[in-house]
Amino acid sequence: MEKKFQKSYFDVIGLCCSSEVPLIEKILNSLDGVKDFSVIVPTKTVIVVHDSLITSQIQIVKALNQARLEANIRAYGGKNYKNKWPSPYAVISGILLLLSFLKYFYSPLRWLAIGAIVVGIIPIALKAVASLRNFMIDINILVLIAVSGSVALHDYWEAATIVFLFTIAEWLESRASHKATAVMSSLVTVVPQRAVLADTGEEINADEVKLNTVLAVKAGEAIPIDGVVVEGNCEVDEKFLTGESYPVAKEKESTVWASTINLNGYITVKTTAVAEDCVVARMAKLVEDAQNKKSKTQRIIDKIAKYYTPAIVVISASLALVPLLFRVHDKKEWYYHLSLVVLVSGCPCPLLLSTPVAMFCALSKAAKLGVLVKGAEHLETLASIKVMAFDKTGTITRGEFIVADFRSLQDNISFNTLLYWISSIESKSSHPMAAALVDFARVRAVEPSPENVEKFEIFPGEGIYGRIEDNEVYVGNWKIASRAGCNTVPKLEGYDIEGKSVGYVFLGSAPAGIFCLSDACRTGAKEALEELKSMGIKTVMLTGDCHAAAKYAQNQLGGALEIVHAELLPQDKERIIKELQKEGPTSMIGDGVNDAPALASANIGISMGVSGSALATETGDIVLMSNDIRRIPKALRVAKKARRKIIENVIIAVSTKAAIVGLAFAGHPLVWAAVLADVGTCLLVIFNSMLILRGIPGHGQKKCCGSGSHGHFHKRKACDETKTGCSSNKCVSKGCSSDKKQSGHSHEEGKECCKKVDRDLELQTGHSHGCSEKAQRPDCCKTEDGLLQKQIFEHCNQSNEHENCCTESSTKKDHDDQHSECDEHHHHHHSAVKTCCKMALKENVGSTEMCQLAQIVIE
Repeated sequence: MEKKFQKSYFDVIGLCCSSEVPLIEKILNSLDGVKDFSVIVPTKTVIVVHDSLITSQIQIVKALNQARLEANIRAYGGKNYKNKWPSPYAVISGILLLLSFLKYFYSPLRWLAIGAIVVGIIPIALKAVASLRNFMIDINILVLIAVSGSVALHDYWEAATIVFLFTIAEWLESRASHKATAVMSSLVTVVPQRAVLADTGEEINADEVKLNTVLAVKAGEAIPIDGVVVEGNCEVDEKFLTGESYPVAKEKESTVWASTINLNGYITVKTTAVAEDCVVARMAKLVEDAQNKKSKTQRIIDKIAKYYTPAIVVISASLALVPLLFRVHDKKEWYYHLSLVVLVSGCPCPLLLSTPVAMFCALSKAAKLGVLVKGAEHLETLASIKVMAFDKTGTITRGEFIVADFRSLQDNISFNTLLYWISSIESKSSHPMAAALVDFARVRAVEPSPENVEKFEIFPGEGIYGRIEDNEVYVGNWKIASRAGCNTVPKLEGYDIEGKSVGYVFLGSAPAGIFCLSDACRTGAKEALEELKSMGIKTVMLTGDCHAAAKYAQNQLGGALEIVHAELLPQDKERIIKELQKEGPTSMIGDGVNDAPALASANIGISMGVSGSALATETGDIVLMSNDIRRIPKALRVAKKARRKIIENVIIAVSTKAAIVGLAFAGHPLVWAAVLADVGTCLLVIFNSMLILRGIPGHGQKKCCGSGSHGHFHKRKACDETKTGCSSNKCVSKGCSSDKKQSGHSHEEGKECCKKVDRDLELQTGHSHGCSEKAQRPDCCKTEDGLLQKQIFEHCNQSNEHENCCTESSTKKDHDDQHSECDEHHHHHHSAVKTCCKMALKENVGSTEMCQLAQIVIE
């Protein structure tokens, strides 16, 4: 029989907390054709994989709604939130309750409270009946009993108040929950659904696109499938995928990813994956899986809650029987009210929400930072990390090697022939060093032929082997010599001392070549490591590279890296991780196949997602979607904040319940207050958890800088107290001047300001602007107006001299004289940019934003 499985998303408004999960599981398990499903409590979402030929989406919704779960189908990418306004029952009940207060002026109006009860109790009673049919006790049953008890005691006003407060607070809770989970919900439904074939212009479903298909992508469109640019150039907004705030330039042979936006230009893209294997599709799958995994704390609370409610019901019933058993008739009404208060307090919803909502908000915040955590348990573990171990190549360093020297050691083999053999074999490897050797060959017009390689084998931590044209070729570090059967390795004097990585080539057992590769530490690596150190985290480097190269990298980082272990095989890294775990929970950060065993052994494995190997991504508990390791301390802070919020939430939930019960035993058994405390505490827990989202645009902070849909930056608002433009760096808006009279900054502040400009610009453009990389300064002042572009670009170049002046002068002993010169240099360019900005306003309003970016560069 033919099967047609599909994944469907359902919004289930009646999913209050994890106590409803068994009910949903029971319903879905009873349906034919349901292959798999997951229930995500914080987002009130149910994801079902089902055979649409046997069970349709409508049938699933009908089955869920028979239990009064208020389910509806979520359209792909839609936000079907239907509870924007309170239900008519709540509105009418509230109006009648309000009018009943007029009983003090006209006595018969007190009977309107009964009308408020009758109208408002309808949805509560229907849900309570559905729960009883499934042999479950939930808050609806408890509230129904409390209302019935109040009516039996002829306290109609209290019963009406309970009904109204419960229905309106339940709506408020649903609204708050929707806001708290909107960020993560959008991540799951972001994958593009349509693609356009370049040769015919036909539009097809993205999941029908095959490998190596050429697609057309116009300006403003989302790239539908991962691929490589075949023709054209453009700027792409990768903010959603990697967290990169500013557009990234793409040209022929550049890699592009699905769901990123083509801001300008027309490109054709040759697909390198199918829709379900795209980076964004894998990311969405990780998000779904993460939502489903419970933390250790949550599992403990769920276990407690399983026995908490039945125990409270028994205690409540016992209190109600006291007047009958002990004949305390004078306090009969008090005991009945007391039992009702205790009964309502038996709802564990606030306690059950205390952990998942906080964790969900933290997962959302981390995802917006470009850090995907594969489950709440991993986030919980991350908060307790004491040691962080880093791989060197591609993690601390850029992993963008350049061949600094290459020498052939055999006269009977031409240089190009040797290079051809090496590049052909290396082109079958994904290691960054391999890419450098292949590029080196192509620059010298030597085109590799991987198809001619007969045998190929990787030796992790050592190198690779291949057979080509009847030659046994070994390429790697000094350890590869033993594989080749050679007892000695040739030497290149000076390169180890300079920190470059030395590689060797063997033909059989004979040395055939030697080369050295240079790499540099990532911009921001030092800052990230220093921040981790300030948080009390021990930092360690684990690398397979030589001692000299590792030590050189440590020196570049200025001592921010505490311990270095070099010349390690994968099993050595794993062994050291286990030793470090004796000092406390340990995390490993890596990007390659060599790091997979260490990633798996660590308490938390963090892999470099987009740039890392597939095995590292699969093994890691956390995936870093960009190469910026500064996101790691940010993720650590999010995890620690989530842990604090969970503790606060549990205290709020328990203390509020205890206070209401304590008040009742003290002689004030207010049933309506118990209901209000229950739903009110749910709201408090949700809102307290939402504080984790602070810093994400749209959650309490205005986003004043970003990229527009047409490749221009949005108008920058006056975000800081100086009202001189938008910048995350306050001193930038005031200038990098160190003259205290002019700017109020000391020399050290001026120095740090200049460095901060450098870092901010790198985040904005993806390039480095340090003193050592003047040539890589981007065309940050690109604009449609040619005259403006020329003038701003000149100022950008001139300002680079100022930055060098500031940085260099601050490191000299006689910095006072140098600093004075730096300040004078800055003052000249600061005044020059004003003319530029005036011109932008006059000539091209759309270029104003670019000019303001230039102003940051100059200042």
